[in-house]
Amino acid sequence: MNGKVEGFGPVYDDNSLLLVLGSFPSVKSREVQFYYGNKQNRFWRVVASHFGEETPQTVEDKLCFLKKHRIALWDIVTECEIVGSKDETIKNFKVADVKSLLQNSNIKYIILNGGKAYSIFYDNFGDTDIPYIKLPSTSPANTRFDEKEWHDAISAAFSIT
Repeated sequence: MNGKVEGFGPVYDDNSLLLVLGSFPSVKSREVQFYYGNKQNRFWRVVASHFGEETPQTVEDKLCFLKKHRIALWDIVTECEIVGSKDETIKNFKVADVKSLLQNSNIKYIILNGGKAYSIFYDNFGDTDIPYIKLPSTSPANTRFDEKEWHDAISAAFSIT
C-alpha cells in the first residue's frame, strides 16, 4: 500500500464508561466505514453475548448497542501505512489523542484489543490513572483468542463505578 491510510474517529458519549481500543481498522472495516467490520472478527459477537443480546449487524444497530451499554470505541492508530490488515506492517503512524478523550469523557476502564494496541498505548499513555488491560485480539487471525478473558474484563469494567 502506498501512502497513509486514515482510520475512524472515536465513538463515545458522556455516558461511556468502557473504552475499547483496537490497533487500526482492517481492510473490511475500512470498506464498511465502521469498527470491526469483518464478519469473522469476534468483537461484536463476544460483546453482544456478554450482555445476552443478538449480535448487532448494521452500523446503526452497533451504534445503538454501544450507547446502550456505555461502550466507547477507537483505535490507538489514527493514520498509518499498512499492508492489508496486518498489525505487524503498521508504520509511520499517528497515535490517537487518547489523553484528550479521557479528559473529556467519563471513561473508567480501558480494554486494549490485542498486542499492537497495547504496546502503542503503553508507550504513549501507560501512566494513565485509568485501569487498563491487554486482551487477546478479537481478529480472526488470532488463534489464541479466549472469550472468557473478554467476559471477565467487561465485567470488571462495569464493576468500577
